[in-house]
Amino acid sequence: MSMKAIVVKDKLLSGPDEMQVSVVPIPVPKEGEILVKIEAIGIQGKYQIKPPLPFIPGRELSGIVASVHGSSKKFKVGERVLGYILWGTYAEYVCVKEDQAHIIPNSLTFEQAAGFYITYSTSYAGLVFRANLKPGETVLVHAAAGGVGIAAVQIAKALGAIVIAAVGSEDKFAICKKEGADYTINYSKKNWTQEVLKLTDGKGVDIILDPVGMIEESLKCIAWNGRAVVVGFAGGTIEKVATNRVLLKNVSVSGLLIGTYATNNPELYAQIFERLFDMISKESIKPVVYDPVYYGLENAKEALNAIFSRKTTGKVIIKPSSSPPKL
Repeated sequence: MSMKAIVVKDKLLSGPDEMQVSVVPIPVPKEGEILVKIEAIGIQGKYQIKPPLPFIPGRELSGIVASVHGSSKKFKVGERVLGYILWGTYAEYVCVKEDQAHIIPNSLTFEQAAGFYITYSTSYAGLVFRANLKPGETVLVHAAAGGVGIAAVQIAKALGAIVIAAVGSEDKFAICKKEGADYTINYSKKNWTQEVLKLTDGKGVDIILDPVGMIEESLKCIAWNGRAVVVGFAGGTIEKVATNRVLLKNVSVSGLLIGTYATNNPELYAQIFERLFDMISKESIKPVVYDPVYYGLENAKEALNAIFSRKTTGKVIIKPSSSPPKL
């Protein structure tokens, strides 16, 4: 049995336009794994870990359980699941470890579920476990109209925070407000940190959640004893931080790579999803999917180029099927 997949073969690609669809065997689940027929794929940016060649890109997915290993007791064939793997989701099928898959809540579509796993767990762990967010504190969320950003805005508001949403253009203000942000700023403007200080009466923000790579500049508007959490480098630059500002303001700067929780603290990792699913049931959070959804693996390059253009809002999604369903 074979399937379509995007395979990076003998060398790393210089850009999305070099991606090509290949035909490869459908994988067989090993002990502790399930085989998922992929319905939707969540699109990410750059990897923090270099995959061995050859490999299939992609991390987040949603789909239907197609088969299970004989020892599996957690899932049944036909169930709707969302999941995460290190790489391999730019395909029609993928094997997922049972402890990295969850039943999709009834209120979520496949598209919403595909963009949930990394974005919402990253935002929750960053705000709660790394920054120790308390009700009434002020949170600055960078790239607040993106997948992680919208998740962070929703979660921070659900936990009682005051949220300043920072985006690169004013045409993204509306979606940030819609998702709960109290204030919006444009960080492409020269003196945006001064605007943050004005919004906080000169105090600065208690917490910064940064998926872009803007910690260095953000330290100009962080409060004394503030907490800055690095969750990615979507801007493409890995920063060097002025540690004198960290010292003078008694600031803590921490990093978060959510997948490492699964290995190093699986109990806490499971708690994250229990709490997030509870928030979904209470309608405190709801994944936002970028329109349009991209159909066909051959259009993965278009989806990635849309992200790199910085014009997207919410989570960018690909459906492996080549055309939308007929109504």
